[in-house]
Amino acid sequence: MYTIDAEQEKKEILKRYRSLLKVCKPKSDHQDKLLIRKAFNLAVEAHKDMRRRSGEPYIYHPIEVATIAVGEIGLGTTSVICALLHDVVEDTDYTLADIESMFGEKVARIIDGLTKIEGFLDQKTPSEQAENFKKMLLTLTDDVRVILIKLADRLHNMRTIEHMPREKQLKIASETLYLYVPLAHRLGLYVIKSELEDLSLKVNQPEVYHEIEEKLKKSETQRKRFIEQFKLPIKQQLAKEGIVFEITYRTKAISSIWRKMNTKKIPFEDVYDIFALRIILDSLPENENRDCWAVFAIITELYTPNTERLRDWVSTPKSNGYKSLHTTVMSNEGKWVEIQIRSRRMDEIAEKGYAAHWKYKGDSDEGGLDIWLAKIREMLQSEESNAMDFVRGIKNSLYSKEIIVFTPKGKEYTLPEESCIIDFGYAIHSDLGNHCIGAKVDNKLVPINHVLKSGDQIEIITSKKQTPQQAWLNYVKTSRAVSRINAVLKDQRKITIDEGRKILSEYLIQLNIKNTPENIKHIVTTLNIKVTNDLYYYIGTKSIGLQELKDCFAELNKSSWFFIPSFFKKSKKQKVKELVDRVSQQLKTNPASLLLNEEVEEIKYTIATCCSPIPGDAVIAITLPTGIEIHNTTCTKAIELMSNYGKKIVKAKWNNQEEVSFLAGLKINGFDKKGIIKDLSRIISEDLNINIRSFNIESSEGIFEGNVMVYIQNTEHLQKLISNLKKVNGVDSVRRV
Repeated sequence: MYTIDAEQEKKEILKRYRSLLKVCKPKSDHQDKLLIRKAFNLAVEAHKDMRRRSGEPYIYHPIEVATIAVGEIGLGTTSVICALLHDVVEDTDYTLADIESMFGEKVARIIDGLTKIEGFLDQKTPSEQAENFKKMLLTLTDDVRVILIKLADRLHNMRTIEHMPREKQLKIASETLYLYVPLAHRLGLYVIKSELEDLSLKVNQPEVYHEIEEKLKKSETQRKRFIEQFKLPIKQQLAKEGIVFEITYRTKAISSIWRKMNTKKIPFEDVYDIFALRIILDSLPENENRDCWAVFAIITELYTPNTERLRDWVSTPKSNGYKSLHTTVMSNEGKWVEIQIRSRRMDEIAEKGYAAHWKYKGDSDEGGLDIWLAKIREMLQSEESNAMDFVRGIKNSLYSKEIIVFTPKGKEYTLPEESCIIDFGYAIHSDLGNHCIGAKVDNKLVPINHVLKSGDQIEIITSKKQTPQQAWLNYVKTSRAVSRINAVLKDQRKITIDEGRKILSEYLIQLNIKNTPENIKHIVTTLNIKVTNDLYYYIGTKSIGLQELKDCFAELNKSSWFFIPSFFKKSKKQKVKELVDRVSQQLKTNPASLLLNEEVEEIKYTIATCCSPIPGDAVIAITLPTGIEIHNTTCTKAIELMSNYGKKIVKAKWNNQEEVSFLAGLKINGFDKKGIIKDLSRIISEDLNINIRSFNIESSEGIFEGNVMVYIQNTEHLQKLISNLKKVNGVDSVRRV
């Protein structure tokens, strides 16, 4: 429990403020310090009666955000002022006009971008977070510092997330993984990106996080001893060559280690690149590429390199400006070691991303980051109003790997991996995309959904008769293509609605029925259509005709002959919606938890097939338009849903009903021997009395791999099964899938 001590808090506030000034010192002159002090005083006054969930004074938060912005991202005085004031307009009585009068238009504009949307959201908006994110990105047109300060804000919130309720932690962590981690990645803030991923893992899977953290601590001494021995010959040789350098090392992020363990299906002990050695050179910009390759030559004379692990981001930098030469070599102890070679300038860009990129903006080599920012500005200026589609498109462009393709004349275009012909068409010009019917890739004819690869030379084939189709959205990867297709489909829908309105008037004349608002409303209600424009659209597309309209006005005593097209009848989906509305109301009055078992009558739910949670798993319930879904807290789809529908998360817990069975899958690997299937079946069916839904086993070169689907009661039941199967002679590993 936090105890309030006013005098001690005042001392702590001043201590944190002085720490901020110390970080700012190399960058701030006397006038800058006066402005920072002015912003600090205003923030202290504005937040004087506010406290965080931990009980601490709220002013701690803006001071820490400002410290991150200047110390960890490398921003300047204007950003420090904005960070100190970033919550003042949203949470207090001060207005943007007040901020502008005290600090000028630029500061006011940045703070406006940082201020969340409150009270102005359209009722149809599916996600407040999406609207906030879109508004934040809108400021890219003027000032990218909004994004960088927002990342600092999110980082501090994640560092102090333990004071939030569990369901709030899950929502914030999921939103962080879904939006802010990819954004930090694209802006080159790798240190911040890794910490955000680690903190999210700590929320979603605390046991995994702490287990890896403990293993890293235990192996730290041994790791340091190995590094010192490994780098000694390198230091001696570089010094002998007269190269000015610094050697550091970084330990792989916990989340990155966990990701590799999952991807490779290996234990912690088998992750060979737990750390990477970094050689930083004091090179002039014009010599840095050559110097990096010279150091590479020296290292590969000392240690044998893995040629498949060479990564040349010196000659071809990443789109966020990242430059470095990576190689993996074999140590004398038989361990692979990753080495990163870069100049001091490259290292600053790698550590502080866009802020450092900005600093060096006079250089001729700026990477592809400015091109990406230009694309984002173009998307923001489009008429696409659906925030969720916008955010999904941005996310794809933030985190996707890239390919480089060419026009017939050799002009180069960078696209996300798995982009198709349509994406390339829209990248060149909207008309090419809109009228694309196919292409020639390296002189070979291919369809519009053909997936491109790096090095392809593409000639788009068009037809004036071609127009964008709804199905195209299933193929495209770029945000530009999505927004252009949606814009055309929106225009096409408007034309169809206008045509449907005219046809409806003609139909009503034929039926001798007046075209009144009351009669239109009667048709909409009878056919179970949401809005009037949908009625016009269905008529325009011939989904509803004269007969359906005639049936709407049939006499009630002939209701047994009443006909409604099947897809307009009150469906199961509509019933689920009514149930969800009732459940939502019930949960408002009793929000403690949703109890999961098969005997629940009032609250219906479905088990998500994407992650197949079972009793004992940490789960969340998400109230969606289609009903309530139960997901594992670590499910990738749940992470997106929690980010998009954060306010619709319901606490959930399992009711320990042993008679309820849940489907779970196991993958079993081992050495093939006679009777292995019989041994496995005996454990499952006879010893533990578990029902098997399916059992498939394949053997090759003395190794077998089996996949079994079984009905179990909970995670404890499943763990017992896994433990018993591992004891079978010949079984090497058993894991849940």
